[in-house]
This record gives sequence, C-alpha cells and structure tokens, in this order.
Amino acid sequence: MPKAMQYTKGSIIYFEGDKDERIFIMQSGAVLLSSTDIESGLPVAEQVKSGEFFGVKSALGHFGREETATALVPTVAVALSVQEFEILFSNNKALIMKMLRVFSNQLRQIHRKTESILNNVSADQQSGMLAVAKSFYDDEQYRSACDVYLKFLKRYPNTSQKDEVAKLYANAKLRKEKLATHNRGITNDFEDESANSSLKIFQLPAFERFAKTYEPGEVIISEYEPGDCFYLIQSGRVQLVKCVNGTKKNLDILKPGEFFGEMAILDNSPRSATCMAAGPVKCLEFNKENFELLITGNPQMALLLLKLFCKRIYDQKRRFRILVVKDLQARLADVFMMLDEMNPVMNGAEKQRRFNVTVADISHWAGLTPEVTRDEINKLVEKRKVEIYDNYVKF
Repeated sequence: MPKAMQYTKGSIIYFEGDKDERIFIMQSGAVLLSSTDIESGLPVAEQVKSGEFFGVKSALGHFGREETATALVPTVAVALSVQEFEILFSNNKALIMKMLRVFSNQLRQIHRKTESILNNVSADQQSGMLAVAKSFYDDEQYRSACDVYLKFLKRYPNTSQKDEVAKLYANAKLRKEKLATHNRGITNDFEDESANSSLKIFQLPAFERFAKTYEPGEVIISEYEPGDCFYLIQSGRVQLVKCVNGTKKNLDILKPGEFFGEMAILDNSPRSATCMAAGPVKCLEFNKENFELLITGNPQMALLLLKLFCKRIYDQKRRFRILVVKDLQARLADVFMMLDEMNPVMNGAEKQRRFNVTVADISHWAGLTPEVTRDEINKLVEKRKVEIYDNYVKF
C-alpha cells in the first residue's frame, strides 16, 4: 500500500540512472529534480510542488531515472508502486487528461529540438503537406503521394495553388496506375497480427462502426495536416515517417494495440509525422469530440496511452543524444549502442552483435547523409570494428 516517506534536508530520494519503479506524490516540503540538458550539457533544475507527482515516466517505462531527486527541506512524499498508481490514475479523470497533455507537450518539445539539430526548415501547413507529397513522389511512392495531394485538396479547397496541385495529383495517379499494372500479381507478404489482449474490449461489435481499413502504402494521416482524429491499430502495422528538408525519415513501426495521432488532439497542433499502412491495416478511428470521453471512460486505454508516451519520450531522448555527438565515428558507435540497448543480448558470452539494419537505417539514426555514413562506416571497417553485409551489420 502507499507509504509516506520522510526525508531530511539534503536527502537523495533517488539518483539519476537508478532503476526504481516507485512513483512519488509530494505531500509537504520541497523536492528538486536535477539533470543535465542533452544538447548544451548545462544543469537543469525543476522544483516539485505539493500535490505533484515525480518519477512517473521512468517507473511506467521501466528505464533508469532521468534526474536526481533531492529534498530541499524536510519533506514528506507518498511512494506508490506502479500498480497503486494505476488504480489512482484510473479513478481520477482530471489527472488522466492533465498527465496526457503534459507528456504530449514534452514529446513535442523533443521533436522540435531534434528538428533544430537536423536543421529542418519549418514550413507552414500547406507548404509542409506539399513537401511531404513531393518526397513520396520523388521516391516513386505514387500511391502515398496521391493520398497526400488529395488530402491537401480536401483540406484547402480554395487555395490559390488548387489547379497546380490538381495537376500534380493527376500525374501521380497516372504513375500509380502504371506501376500497379506493372506489379500486378505480386503479393504483399504480410503477417497479420491482432491487437494485444489488454485491448480486447475494442474488439467488441460496438466498436465496429469506428473501424477503417487501409491498403499497403495508403496514407492514414499526413504530416502538417490539422489533427481531428486519433487511431488504435487493430491489425497490421503502421509506418511513421517524417519529412526532413525534403527527405523522408523513418521514425517507427507501430503494431496492433498501439495508438497514433493523439498528440495533435491533446495540444491542438498540426500532425508531427505521416502515418501510412505498411501492409493491410485495420484501425479504429475516433474523432476529437469523443477523445476525452473515450479516454476517461476507459482507464485501461488511458494507461496504455500514458505508458506509450513514456516509451516514446525515452526513445526520442535516446535518439536525440546520438545527434548531439560531434565526432562522427563516435556518433555511429552510439547508434550501435542504442541498437544493443533496444535488443539486449541473451547470451552473455557473445562478443559480436548482429543488427538487421542497412546503411540507410544507420544514416537515419545518426542524422547524416548516406554518403557520409558509408564513408565513416568504411573507416570503422578498416579498423575491424564493424562488418557490413547487404541487410545486416556486425558490431
């Protein structure tokens, strides 16, 4: 059960890096959360107020503490287990929405910092959507380009660029049809997956009216478009991509039981990435109007979304740490370290790791061009630090 913990002035509640799955609520006193800014290396401090939580992200995400927590004065904080927090969280609708918005804002801030490091030129919503469509077109993904052009025309029917975009759409559609004719008879190997058991409630017939199906390559939401819906994947996989200076960058692959599109609803901002079907996909689509009702009325769903935010924040911070490494070979080595962390070795005697990634994948993680990445990897190959094969790397 929750336990009130008393700390004297100067006591360390936990250190940065500690594995500790307790979540705290400040009852009285003052606690300072201190860490180091990833980009500048300068100290960062935040004071926790009475009634506020701390230690939530690392506990729910099952990773090391991101900061050191110190009692500034004699302090009382209530310690909860993850299970106890989940019960409290599930019964407090105001807390649910507050924490989701806080975590969504934190994730959005990390995205902005990442774009700044990559020198991504910000664009208005209309120019941004057209840049996304062009990046698909340039990669000969004409189906996806058509989808974004069509979304643009529906979103902005009175734009001065209407005729020009209509021509671009017609051209992409023609090329899509030619490509479809050429590829006729080619099947899309795809292993169907169903949503995990924790979301069985959403398999009930009552939710079928929210179901939408998507074909391989179909764009579900486009980066830069306004956000008025969010999605829960029932089957299939959804690929997240971002347009950085006219080039597509793969962000993630989402599986059944995961959400996407929720950030734009929580903070009333444009979509931060494009989500497309990586094979046949079935999703539940919920609109902005019933988002809060759905989330607060289904605590299990709210908890899953909160844990998803914790994971995404941790993952994005880890990737951001790679981008701030100045030495290029050290940066590439840190990419391999991240891959090692994501896929822990089962055999402790294993001295060399094999990662199923390509040079293009590594260049994405490192924020470098494929040409620079290949040059730097070749240097590591010469030092016998890395072995490169067609579809995998040994490190």
